[in-house]
Amino acid sequence: MTNRVYINEVGLRDGLQNQPNPVSTESKLKLADALIAAGIRQLEAVSFVNPKAVPQMADGAQVLAGLPTIADLTVAALVPNMKGYERAKAEGVKSVAVVLASTDTFNLRNLNMTLEQTKATCQQVIAQAKQDGIFVRGYVSGAIACPYDGTTPVDLVHKLTQDLIEFGADEISIADTIGAGNPQQINDILGPLVQQYGADIFNLHLHDTRGQALAMAWAGITQGVRRFDSSIGGLGGCPFAPGASGNVATEDLVYMLQESGFETGIDLQGLRNAVIVAEQATGQSLGGSVVQWMKSQELRKQKNQSPCI
Repeated sequence: MTNRVYINEVGLRDGLQNQPNPVSTESKLKLADALIAAGIRQLEAVSFVNPKAVPQMADGAQVLAGLPTIADLTVAALVPNMKGYERAKAEGVKSVAVVLASTDTFNLRNLNMTLEQTKATCQQVIAQAKQDGIFVRGYVSGAIACPYDGTTPVDLVHKLTQDLIEFGADEISIADTIGAGNPQQINDILGPLVQQYGADIFNLHLHDTRGQALAMAWAGITQGVRRFDSSIGGLGGCPFAPGASGNVATEDLVYMLQESGFETGIDLQGLRNAVIVAEQATGQSLGGSVVQWMKSQELRKQKNQSPCI
């Protein structure tokens, strides 16, 4: 198994889409610059959804136009349907994500389509993207639990994953959208899938509603998964998933991985700086546990205090 772990930063999209106050395009681009300076090279930056439904994502084209051109930077857009896909393609996006939620209720609330309708839309978008040479990630949303209908059967997650793979998705993200899971559930989901398809195709998208996200990420590591979504400062939440709090904080995930001997190519102090930019953009106090620890160490040095024993 490789020692390299790839972090897909979703703070600009999943992190900001549910913010109660508008975040300007300029602020989003400042945050993107800070994340890139820290070493982030995969950004899920925008979502081409109905701006009336998700007004924070209305400036997707402007955000994409303002991002720096870096050879090894991958910028992705979430697209709910063919209209969204065509908008992303027109903006030159080379990586898109489609979403397939686990229940009719969640799909109807999220995309105004039933599960079968969403599945057909995913198939259509993936087929077109493959023709266009565009990378496609398929999210299995609500993989642990639906915010409306409760626990999601593992067999259903396996079936939806199989569907997306057969449609031609390049990567599958198993998403605990409301942070309802635990490490054993990750093992139950990933074990058979990794055995059948290998670990390289899988990503984990974890929310930290109940404080289990890092433990679940580690379960993914033990299964061989080396691709994870995270959000700077723990930003996040879905406007159509009641109870969904922030994603696992990028800085906490990077710290855990690097302290455990994995390579991410990301600088922790750079992430600390990005948290400050995110706080300025949102007007919130942000930061995972490691940021609070870094602050305490800096304060101790300023006061010339000895560490506690």
